[in-house]
Amino acid sequence: MENFAYPGADKIKTEKGILLKRGDGHILLTGCAAGTGQLEVWARGKGQFCFRVIGDSGLLTLEVPSVYAVKGAAAQSADVTLTAADSTRQDIEVGKDTWTPVGESADPQSREFALLEIRTSK
Repeated sequence: MENFAYPGADKIKTEKGILLKRGDGHILLTGCAAGTGQLEVWARGKGQFCFRVIGDSGLLTLEVPSVYAVKGAAAQSADVTLTAADSTRQDIEVGKDTWTPVGESADPQSREFALLEIRTSK
């Protein structure tokens, strides 16, 4: 029975400091390469993470601390959900191939936010 757990999540957490929990297989962590149209996530102290997005829609639950910017994939827009330590929530739309401030960059109090969910659609 499929549980949708992200394959290799423990190794990724140890190596990169991010926790990939569950997904539908349409949003996959990959190496960052210019000009590929990937979804990009920037986190303070961790740098850039890139995801290959396939299909018409996708879902990934994860935990990436201190996220401040997301760039949508070239062919899909995204909805991202973040939370701060005090449970303040951000639900932000990210356009196709567009940089969007999130987390502390979109917060008047400049609080740190963790990225918890990415949903993509065409």
